[in-house]
Amino acid sequence: MELNELTILQNLVMNDEYARKVLPYIDVDFFQEQKDKKVFELIYAHLEKYNVCPSKTSLMITLNELNLQDKLFDECVETVKVIEGAEPDVDINWLVDYTEQWCKDKALYNAIMKSIEIVGEDGSKKYDKGTLPKLLQDALAVSFDTHIGHDFIDNSEERFDFYQQKEERLPFHLDRFNAITKGGLPRKTLNIALAGTGVGKSLFMCDCAANHLMIGKNVLYITLEMSEEKIAERIDANLLNVSIQDVADMSKDLFNKKIERIRKKTTGTLIVKEYPTAAANTNHFRHLITELQMKKNFTPDIIYVDYLNISASARLKYGANVNSYTYIKSIAEELRGLAVEFNVPIMSATQTTRSGFTNSDIGLEDTSESFGLPATADLMFALISTEELKELDQILVKQLKNRYNDLNANGRFVVGIDRSKMRLYDAEESAQDDLIADKQDKTGSELNYSTKFKSTKIGKLEVNI
Repeated sequence: MELNELTILQNLVMNDEYARKVLPYIDVDFFQEQKDKKVFELIYAHLEKYNVCPSKTSLMITLNELNLQDKLFDECVETVKVIEGAEPDVDINWLVDYTEQWCKDKALYNAIMKSIEIVGEDGSKKYDKGTLPKLLQDALAVSFDTHIGHDFIDNSEERFDFYQQKEERLPFHLDRFNAITKGGLPRKTLNIALAGTGVGKSLFMCDCAANHLMIGKNVLYITLEMSEEKIAERIDANLLNVSIQDVADMSKDLFNKKIERIRKKTTGTLIVKEYPTAAANTNHFRHLITELQMKKNFTPDIIYVDYLNISASARLKYGANVNSYTYIKSIAEELRGLAVEFNVPIMSATQTTRSGFTNSDIGLEDTSESFGLPATADLMFALISTEELKELDQILVKQLKNRYNDLNANGRFVVGIDRSKMRLYDAEESAQDDLIADKQDKTGSELNYSTKFKSTKIGKLEVNI
């Protein structure tokens, strides 16, 4: 028996506090020898049933009842004799940390050994090759969670200190979006833009990604609809301040000079990665992030997924007795889990229903395929466009869900849009004032929007507030 395994087994029997902290995280396969596995199983079963550490006597009696082979029985008896003795004089905090590392090492070793067995000696497959990433992922994810919860009374001081902390947020370059999010997107969140085809989902995300790059943030943009080159072209138009139609006509010298200016203005990095439509899920994204960390020393500050509906679920197989509600909700939950895992905000988008596409006032009921998606998102807003708004180079934003701020504050607002340069900008305050005035003036009779907004940036948009 290895010294570390002896120490762990000994303390599982003799140290109740230690046993309660580490037992849920120890797997029987972490022990190499069969006798150690069997003794661990006995300790685990006793603690689970009686909620106290087993004594030498109880272990011996249980061993006698198991009808083990003579050799294994004798080895188990000898192991119990070795681990039972005087209470070990070991610092428990150190021992817990040591045990956590031991569990990680064993889990990784076992995963590597299983990966070798994917193809047997006779050429037959013992495991599906698709299980390899899952094996390594689970092994690397081994971690002790010793926190048992927040005591409302005893931990009140820590709670007060938490209230005084200013949560780190990733700001927008648009004032109204900063207002509704209290300064930007918090980490570990999922944020969704809802819009019809061609309204501006990708434009919104490209614009935000470009601006997050320029404030020195590392941005990962995952595209499942357009190519890497098309997304990069949109960001080029935005940052190079040229029409997207003119990007390809720029001279190489001018293009390089503009890129160099951008390089000097930011310390951030923007990575665009393309996956086939409906073929990639959070496992692919997780692997990508890990690769970027190892190969480019790149850790994202925000992740864009363009867009949610054409991602795949890591847990569910599409069409396998799974309805669209469950499937899309699963994708949203997995994306939010990824945001928590890597401590970043994730921005994505979703498609409206067919009726929502032609509607000038989008609601949660217009969420395509899954009403469960809004339940998972932290922030959800609709992007609404009409012919009148297009003429005024504007787009209407309607809040649908907001965990950061009062949903009714800035419930609707307009932002300017320059589709040629793939940019959004703050609209004049008068445009926002007109939205408020319209809400106050509306009495049940239809208003003449064409007249009312003739000199404003709203045009003839029908706004039902």
